[in-house]
Amino acid sequence: MGKLVVLTVLGASLALIGERLLAFRERINATRELEPVELQNCHLIEGLENGSEDIDILPSGLAFISNGLKYPGMPDLAPDASGKIYLMDLNEQNPRAQALKISDGFDEKFFNPHGISTFIDKDHTVYLYVVNHPHMKSTVEIFKFEEQQRSLIHLKTIKHELLKSVNDIVVLGPEQFYATRDHYFTTYFLALLEMILDLHWTHVIFYSPKEVKVVAKGFNSANGITASLDHKYIYVADITDKNIHILEKHDNWDLTQLKVIQLGTLVDNLTVDPDTGDILAGCHPNAMKLLNYNPEDPPGSEVLRIQNVLSDQPRVSTIYANNGSVLQGTSVASVYHGKILIGTVFHKALYCVL
Repeated sequence: MGKLVVLTVLGASLALIGERLLAFRERINATRELEPVELQNCHLIEGLENGSEDIDILPSGLAFISNGLKYPGMPDLAPDASGKIYLMDLNEQNPRAQALKISDGFDEKFFNPHGISTFIDKDHTVYLYVVNHPHMKSTVEIFKFEEQQRSLIHLKTIKHELLKSVNDIVVLGPEQFYATRDHYFTTYFLALLEMILDLHWTHVIFYSPKEVKVVAKGFNSANGITASLDHKYIYVADITDKNIHILEKHDNWDLTQLKVIQLGTLVDNLTVDPDTGDILAGCHPNAMKLLNYNPEDPPGSEVLRIQNVLSDQPRVSTIYANNGSVLQGTSVASVYHGKILIGTVFHKALYCVL
């Protein structure tokens, strides 16, 4: 009788695991092939060869780009290189990427930048907030941008027990930001198992010096985050659920979900078009090719534009789609006055004039 019970439990467990694996393959679009949508007037950005995971463009046209992310399970084309922040001036006729110098006292050896967000203070000082993963932990680094010197002055490192597995960040006030947690577990095996089992244990955190709290939960893997132009709404990408959550921000920083925009692709980072308020989403059309990287059959790239975000019928269109022959593993796209930058988790970056 005991052996029968063991065999029954084992059989049921294997059946459950098999069902979950099949469902996981479907969620990550393991069999999807991409129809190309190419942009004209494009070129790869010299110097950005090993990632441009997140991009934030100032109203002045200066673009900050995070480079060199080391992320468990993702390809790494430059394992010995430390992370950097690059700057591009999109007002120039032929903009180039320039690595920003970082002030003495900051340990650049273990700089592993992920999501980034800028904040401009009342005195017009520009601050750059960077999600950092030194030793695969999570911190938020605050830098002051010195435009004339093209440098970053490190001001502060933020750590908190709720700031674990942080992916992205959007800053809305001095040391006031929302951050996404993309995995509940912090080890790669358990994090992968978490996604396969479809646990929905990740969330959005609000941080300030006075209060830190979870303000939205129930995500499979909360990823990119940004705010509407008027800062009344917060947009959150759930990468493995292939959707974008639209949340209303309250005076106490709590968030209330208004709607979910379901998409057919895995949504990574989000930005907002400063001219229209549309959402631009960097997406992974087939995440299996990311998890099981093969340079002969690389992961593709996809960029979506979502218009009329708050309406009952948002309009979704594809701006760019490539099978990996040009750009692999797109994570972000950001526009500025008819120009677009498209970044990747581990690969190159593309600049186009629309």
